[in-house]
Amino acid sequence: MALSEYLLPSTDFEPAYLKLYRTGELLQRTKQALEELDQCYICPRNCGVDRLADKTATCKTGRYAQVSSYFPHFGEEDCLRGWRGSGTIFFSMCNLRCVFCQNFDISQAYRSSETPPERLAKMMLELQDIGCHNINFVTPEHVVPQVLEALVLAVADGLKLPIVYNRLDLI
Repeated sequence: MALSEYLLPSTDFEPAYLKLYRTGELLQRTKQALEELDQCYICPRNCGVDRLADKTATCKTGRYAQVSSYFPHFGEEDCLRGWRGSGTIFFSMCNLRCVFCQNFDISQAYRSSETPPERLAKMMLELQDIGCHNINFVTPEHVVPQVLEALVLAVADGLKLPIVYNRLDLI
């Protein structure tokens, strides 16, 4: 096999979420996840707050995810960033509150903006349109239902990139 075949993305790869979307399973899982926000036990903090009513507790995140920034990230491992970057979406208000967090200004700062699913879906599509190799969600534990909600919208509009689930506590 030629070196270029290793460097170029496979044309026959299909992320698993696309099959889930086609079968309707992604939408069902999204609805179930969103329902769980009414007494939130999404993260290990188990606060039980009604995030559907836009109440907050430990993660200080209500109904909508909070995004600190999004951009093609070239600081990831080579296999993730490739030559066009990993399409990274940094979520704020991480529930872990690690004392020595290397990304405190991103994961804990209040400089983020509330991001409805339509806007989050557009972010994914923008990153795909500029050529990123994947969509890379950073510290998404507390906003998985909101990410799923946006993913359904993004797929409907043509998202087809692999998804990376990146936790800062693992770095």
